[in-house]
Amino acid sequence: MRARYGVPLSIAAAGAAGLVYSAGFEARSFRLRRVTVPVLPAGMRPLRVLQVSDIHMVGGQRKKQRWLRSLAGLRPDFVINTGDNLSDPEGIPEVLDALGPLMEFPGAYVFGSNDYYGPTPRNPARYLSEKIQGKHGLNGNPPVVGVVHNRWEDLRDGFDGAGWVNLTNTRGTLKIDGVSVELTGLDDPHIKRDRYAQVAGGPSETADFSMGVVHAPYLRVLDSYTADGYPLILAGHTHGGQLCIPFYGALVTNCDLDTDRVKGLSTHTVDDHTAYLHVSAGCGTNRYTPVRFACPPEVTLLTLVGKE
Repeated sequence: MRARYGVPLSIAAAGAAGLVYSAGFEARSFRLRRVTVPVLPAGMRPLRVLQVSDIHMVGGQRKKQRWLRSLAGLRPDFVINTGDNLSDPEGIPEVLDALGPLMEFPGAYVFGSNDYYGPTPRNPARYLSEKIQGKHGLNGNPPVVGVVHNRWEDLRDGFDGAGWVNLTNTRGTLKIDGVSVELTGLDDPHIKRDRYAQVAGGPSETADFSMGVVHAPYLRVLDSYTADGYPLILAGHTHGGQLCIPFYGALVTNCDLDTDRVKGLSTHTVDDHTAYLHVSAGCGTNRYTPVRFACPPEVTLLTLVGKE
């Protein structure tokens, strides 16, 4: 009996322990990533940008809310929110409360699909099968039907009321101690709401610094930003792979970006143009897959400095 059942029971025990760790500890083990990016024109003072992404707020997540509120102590020059704030249609008040101290700073935002639509149960294995088939989101898949529509307008109104700039397929400008920072944003490419033609043309000559902002780092968007001459692009969406293999990394990105650039700072090149790309691993999970493994939740403080 021992020989027959010993191995399966040990595997089951290891799996249960992994589930407890990934859901009970790592998914709530919030981290701050610090990155320095040499993108500013020579002579400009450094800029400290706090990127918050993929909060996926669910009612009752008090630890996450306290941690987000505490980030105001970093005193960033401005905040960029790259979307997917919700994983609960009723979570808008808690998102606004958690981000309240950060909304005292200049900021801007784009939305992701989970801001517009409520989550649905999904087999995680489908991410692998869709990667193999080259299907991601609505890009190649049938349109989503029967979903819950979030009251995203309330979230928008809360951000707008705090003075954050809405970058939905448009441009915006922040003034930071006399420095003009131009932000060019897109709606979520994952559900085909991006309209790059409305913002095409590259950085404005009147801005001291320009950058691109988008939720999902699809290659068509990265190509457009880079070809237009933007030196930096901020994105989220990937969750850093969420369930990763130690010493190997992510298996999927949930878009057509390669897994080598699933999170953190990298570059993107089109012809003779190269941009820095920062993809946030985000600080939440879908409410129906509340686990992370070898990929802790995070927020990033980027320090932009002069080009080397």
